[in-house]
Amino acid sequence: MATIRQRGEKWQVQVRRAGAGAVSKSFLRRKDAQTWARQMEIRADRSDLPADTGTLKTITLADLISRYRTEVTPKKRGAKIEQSVLAQMLRDPICKLPLSQLGTADFARYRDRRLAFVAPTTLKRQLNPIQHMFEVAKRDWAIPVRDNPIKALGFSAAMRMRTRRLRPGELNRLLKATRSCRSPTISQIIQFALATGMRRGEIANMQWKDLDLKRRLLTIPVTKNGHARTIPLSHHAVKTLPRRSSIDGRLFSMTGNAIHLAWDRITERAGIDDLRFHDLRHEAISRFFELGLTIPEVAAISGHRDATMLLKYAHAASKTIFSKLNAKAPPNERRAA
Repeated sequence: MATIRQRGEKWQVQVRRAGAGAVSKSFLRRKDAQTWARQMEIRADRSDLPADTGTLKTITLADLISRYRTEVTPKKRGAKIEQSVLAQMLRDPICKLPLSQLGTADFARYRDRRLAFVAPTTLKRQLNPIQHMFEVAKRDWAIPVRDNPIKALGFSAAMRMRTRRLRPGELNRLLKATRSCRSPTISQIIQFALATGMRRGEIANMQWKDLDLKRRLLTIPVTKNGHARTIPLSHHAVKTLPRRSSIDGRLFSMTGNAIHLAWDRITERAGIDDLRFHDLRHEAISRFFELGLTIPEVAAISGHRDATMLLKYAHAASKTIFSKLNAKAPPNERRAA
């Protein structure tokens, strides 16, 4: 791997490793050349030699994304959405750059262009597969990319946590707006989401075979985090279920996309701004805590495996907090009275 040759009065060392560029250096003494060669061989074993820029010059970001879309994305549960996100990115000029010229600064310019159209949280989520792509390229595809340019990318705008809950009267306005829909299904779905805290996709994919009405339990075999869960259904949740299944055995006949489109029409008809269907999950989880359920109990329903993530969804209403604070006076105040 290391070659040492005498050229005139100097000793020249060259170290090569497949997939990496050759490094060379000249020394006046052979002993120094041998010491440096050993150091470079250790770096080579750690894949720490400089990248072969010749290889990186022949691969563009578009080539890398296209391969990732073909080989990696289809294996993911969210493949359809990720395909769309990556297709949109392929239209940006950044994808024309070869990997030899691509760096964090290029992605910073891409970030600034995209922030004119999407929120920082959305963009950060969209760049997650790109960050993973560079790791796959180094680990599995033997592409000599030394640094992952996404890891060092910052977001100047503050990452805001969403705290939107239903305001007084909004639920009634939503349900009233559903009366103009052809089917009562969307009204049932809205109420079921509030009763269970389930995600839109989970509701759309529910199967009758996974429902145990006698014990009022619903099993969700495939969830966002990959772990199945069984949730208890309240009396109200059971009442919102349709009387018969759809043709393919699903509880509700609407797809996830159909729910999304119907939701947009209903909120517009109800005159409600800045309310997403996913906010119903926030509302439901917050209500569970207000009912007095413990973190493990709420997690069993919501499917969260991390208490920190679960608490990000819980936003107690001020009215509920005030009622609990004023329910009983502290013991010392009762004695004083």
